[in-house]
Amino acid sequence: MARRRRYASEPFGPAVERLMNETGVTYRALASKTGLSAGYLNHLVHGNRPVPSNDVVETLAGALDVEPEHFREYRLRVITEKLEAMPDLVDRLYKRLNG
Repeated sequence: MARRRRYASEPFGPAVERLMNETGVTYRALASKTGLSAGYLNHLVHGNRPVPSNDVVETLAGALDVEPEHFREYRLRVITEKLEAMPDLVDRLYKRLNG
């Protein structure tokens, strides 16, 4: 089996597809593990649905044997939530990046 990166660099759908390929899990098997439909999973992988809620990402991560943080979009949401609680830091970062 290929060595898994701690953090995916690709978008959510391709990251899920790569993990499915690495583990040999099918849409039906992943659906069975998660309680989600195989059709919905297919739509997620192919970008026909938006990245799901963090709860669904966590469920998928568990079924694919990775941490939710593996997915870039999950990490971005966590960072965004933390930054929203720190407006001074947002201002400092903005000035530094656009200074």
